[in-house]
Amino acid sequence: MNRHDHFDNFARALHWGMAVLILAMLFVGVGMVASLTLRPVLIDLHRPLGITLLVLAVIRLLHRWRHPPPPLPASLPRTQVLAAKASHVALYAAMLAMPLLGWAMLSAGGYPVRMTSSFALPPILPHDPALYSLLRQAHGWLGYALFALILLHMAAALHHAWVRRDGVFEAMARGRSRTTTAADPDPEAPPEA
Repeated sequence: MNRHDHFDNFARALHWGMAVLILAMLFVGVGMVASLTLRPVLIDLHRPLGITLLVLAVIRLLHRWRHPPPPLPASLPRTQVLAAKASHVALYAAMLAMPLLGWAMLSAGGYPVRMTSSFALPPILPHDPALYSLLRQAHGWLGYALFALILLHMAAALHHAWVRRDGVFEAMARGRSRTTTAADPDPEAPPEA
């Protein structure tokens, strides 16, 4: 359960694990477009990883609903609070929409979404080449938007860590209390001799 001032271990593991997987997916996506030689291998990696991210995003949303995040600092200006909430909604929407768009795109293109060599997911849309083309463009543009959101999220995290020093970054990075500042000793660290 999330304590009042920081995220629990499960929330942090989901956050950082998904961050690595999403960044990997973005680079795999770029590689699929840029390299004809690696394209088949990258596609075989991209599809199951996308569905895995969809499942993890749903788990993360359910966990967030059951264990709400710590409140933002009272000193944070209202515009920044609104921006933080809007950016999180946009990130969650993109984390759900990207794999669903990919699955829908492949379904419309008549391509199976292979998870393994012997298991494929059922199509979620009928075969329609025009819809495939539209969804392919949407999937690509949403990839760019997700990358921009990630950069914005990272910039905000670094702003909290290095400029504001209000404990927001530490609440997710290490699960430390927001009341513990960078100058305060770590309460879990062994005493110095």
